[in-house]
Amino acid sequence: MCPYAWDVPGGVQAHIRDQAETLIEMGHDVSVITPVEDPDALPPYAIDGGRPRPVPYNGSVARLTFGVKATARVRRWIREGDFDVLHVHEPLAPSLGVLACWAARGPIVATVHSSIERSRVLITGYYLAQTALEKISALVAVSEHARRTIVDHLGGDAVLIPNGVRVDHYEDAQPLHAWAGPAIGFLGRMDEPRKGLPILLAAFAGIRARVPDATLVLIGPGDPDDVLADVPDDVRAGIVPLGRLSEREKAQALASLDAYVAPNTGGESFGIILLEAMAAGAPVIASDLDAFARVLDGGRCGALFPVGDAAALEDTVVDLLGDPAARARLVAAGSRRVTAYDWRTVAGDLIDVYASVTAGQSGVREDLRGQIVGRLARRRAGNEGAD
Repeated sequence: MCPYAWDVPGGVQAHIRDQAETLIEMGHDVSVITPVEDPDALPPYAIDGGRPRPVPYNGSVARLTFGVKATARVRRWIREGDFDVLHVHEPLAPSLGVLACWAARGPIVATVHSSIERSRVLITGYYLAQTALEKISALVAVSEHARRTIVDHLGGDAVLIPNGVRVDHYEDAQPLHAWAGPAIGFLGRMDEPRKGLPILLAAFAGIRARVPDATLVLIGPGDPDDVLADVPDDVRAGIVPLGRLSEREKAQALASLDAYVAPNTGGESFGIILLEAMAAGAPVIASDLDAFARVLDGGRCGALFPVGDAAALEDTVVDLLGDPAARARLVAAGSRRVTAYDWRTVAGDLIDVYASVTAGQSGVREDLRGQIVGRLARRRAGNEGAD
C-alpha cells in the first residue's frame, strides 16, 4: 500500500516501486494500491486507489487519498487479492494505509519512513492511528529517526530495515550529458523550502565566480522561472533545469555529475538520493543532518557542511572540484557503502519479516468489523478536533 500519489516524485514512492519490482524479480506476486492522478502512469503491478488531494503533512504538502470511495477500492483490492501478507507504508499518514488496516485482518506489516515531531496532526489523529496500528503484526522503520517516531509517539518499537537502492540500475547508467565544465547536481522539488535549493543557489553564485565554467544541474519538478527569478543573469547562465526525469534519465543525470549536493534543512529520516548518487559514481556533499551523516558514515563516504551555511557549502564544493584525488576517494567509499543497501539484501530482510508474521496464519482477508471501528475512530477524532 502506497500512501502518496504515484505520479508525484518522492522517496516513499521510489522505495515502494523498487521493493515491488525486486520482489517480482525474485519470483513473488506483488500488487500495489496507490493514489494516482493519471492511472495511465501506473505499472502493470499497481492499481488505482483514488485521486489524491494535497494535504499539509510533515513539513511538506503530501498528495493523499482518504474517504468513502477510497475505502471501497481498498476493500475490493483486499477481497480479490488473496494476499499472504499486507504491507502498509506510512501507517500514520491520513491515507490508504489507515483504510487498509481498518479493512483487513491477518498478517499486516507496516513501514514508517518519516521522522515526525510531536504535531497537531499526530495528536488529532492519535485515535485513528491507534485503531490501525492495533492490527499490525510487525513494524519496520527505515532509519533510527523513523524508529524514534514510533517509540516516542506510539509506545511501540520496530525492526530497523533501511531504504534500498537498485545498485545495478545506477552502476550501469551512461552519462546523460557531457558538460563543458564541472557539473554540480541537485535533485528535489525546487519550490519546497526544506530541500534547501535557495542555500545552494546562494553558494553557486560564489562557486561560479571561483570556477567560471561550473554548471548547476537542477533535477525535479518546479517552475525554474519562479525559483530563479532573483538569480543574477551571469549566475543563471550556468544553471540548467532538467525538470522531472524518468528513473533511467535520473540515473544517467547523476552519472554525469562531478558532485551531487543535498542542501536539505530538515525533515529527513534517511537520504535515499545520497545512495543513488553514490551508486551512480557521483561524489556527495550534504548538509550535516543526522540522517545524512548516518548514510555517509559520519563523512567518510561524502563531504558534510553545516545546515544552512551557504558560505561553507561554497568552500566545500570548490575544494572538492579542485581535488580529483579526494573525489576519487569519495566515489570509491560510496561504491562500497551502497552494497549494504542493495535491494537484493533489503528484500531478503523484508521476506524474513513476512515469514515471521505469516507462520501459522491463513492470509489477509477483509475485516467487516473494520467498518465499525473506522466509524467510531473517525467520530472520536472529530470530537477531539471540535474540543
